[in-house]
Amino acid sequence: MIFKAAFKTLLSLVALSAISLGITTTARAEPINLVGLGDSLMAGYQLPPDEAFPARLEKRLREKGFDVTIANAGVSGDTTADGLARLDWSIPDGTDGVILELGANDALRGLPPAETRKNLDAILARLKERDIPVVMMGMLAPPNLGQEFAAAFNPIFPELAKKYNVALYPFVLDGVALNSALQLEDRMHPNAKGTEVMADKFLAIGEAFLKSLGS
Repeated sequence: MIFKAAFKTLLSLVALSAISLGITTTARAEPINLVGLGDSLMAGYQLPPDEAFPARLEKRLREKGFDVTIANAGVSGDTTADGLARLDWSIPDGTDGVILELGANDALRGLPPAETRKNLDAILARLKERDIPVVMMGMLAPPNLGQEFAAAFNPIFPELAKKYNVALYPFVLDGVALNSALQLEDRMHPNAKGTEVMADKFLAIGEAFLKSLGS
């Protein structure tokens, strides 16, 4: 997947997203239970569980002193509609926060961006109703779908993040896309080194998210 143009314009949102978390320093005694809800990029396509993004991120956060577990609720092939359909049973009671990563398969299949927006909106609304904080990982449209598709698809993530006042990590494959050394042979999914990079890149927002939960 090639995302050069829009990727550059979205990187500046990382700092703004961190600010929107409303970081607090309140101490928390109980362990923090996060769920990573997503598709193959969350699930760790063709990788063992301990090399998937949630496991990589959990390890780094624990090394930073956070008492956190991240359940991997990624399902390869899932669209935003699939994620919405399984939302309630994928996010059990007692979940303290959600890392939401969906939309890649919508783009790859050329599904109408309006449907993607509607599904993600419904997911965020439902999690807000359940009082579960969210940090969202964005996706960019493949260039082969054209500028019109990208113009409708790419703004979905920052606009919904603003609507629901959730933190946004603009591009889930930041640092991995276009780098074959960090990808599987399909040139789409991260390999073991790629998920290391994903976790490293996401770590600052992950820390800010946990602090916002009062960890």
